[in-house]
This record gives sequence, C-alpha cells and structure tokens, in this order.
Amino acid sequence: VQLQASGGGLVQAGGSLRLSCAASGLAFDNYAIGWFRQAPGKEREGISCISNYDRSTYSADSVRGRSTISSDNAKRTVYLQMNSLKPEDTAVYYCAAAGFPNCTVVQGTYQMYEHWGQGTQVTVSS
Repeated sequence: VQLQASGGGLVQAGGSLRLSCAASGLAFDNYAIGWFRQAPGKEREGISCISNYDRSTYSADSVRGRSTISSDNAKRTVYLQMNSLKPEDTAVYYCAAAGFPNCTVVQGTYQMYEHWGQGTQVTVSS
C-alpha cells in the first residue's frame, strides 16, 4: 500500500492550498481516507476524512468551514482544499487509509487508520 501526499508549500496567511493523496495497492473504493497534521511539539491532529465507500465525511472544528475534502475514485486520489490559511495551520500534513470506511466512526482517530503516507509540509507565513 502506498499513499503519496503532495501539494504542500509556503503560502501567505489568507491564501489557499490543495493537497493531494494518491493511493495505490489497496481497494480504494472500500477505504476511508483521512488527513492528519502534526506541528512541531504538538500532537498529531486528524482534520478531515472522506469515505470512498459511503461518501461519509468528517471535518475537525479547527478546519471546518475553511476546508473541503473530495475524492476522485477514477484517479484514486483524495484532495483537501484549504482556504483562509492561518499561521497555526503550519504543519506536516499526512494522509492515511482506514479499512473501516465510515468517517462518522473513524473521524480523526489515528488508531483507526492502518496505512500511512509520507507527509507534505505546509508553511503559512504571517
């Protein structure tokens, strides 16, 4: 299983980024894909999830209203559009796959996700 996160970079506060998570080696339609982030000295935070099985979604309070998660099953890719970025959004962003494909259940609980990709750095300057 491979999950490849990309799309990070340096952006000014108020700007936008679209992160991508390309998946291979798993039955994509039967998984939920989540986005997590971890800032230096802070705990890993689950921020968003989409199920490719039942289309359920989850969004953490910290990003709700500023982010949109979507999935292209044909491309086996999940996207996280983040708008109105703040310096506190600075972190390494990871995508992960959960075999229990319901985001109202797995939400941002990292123990529920079996497969993890490498991260992509997002830096928001003030």
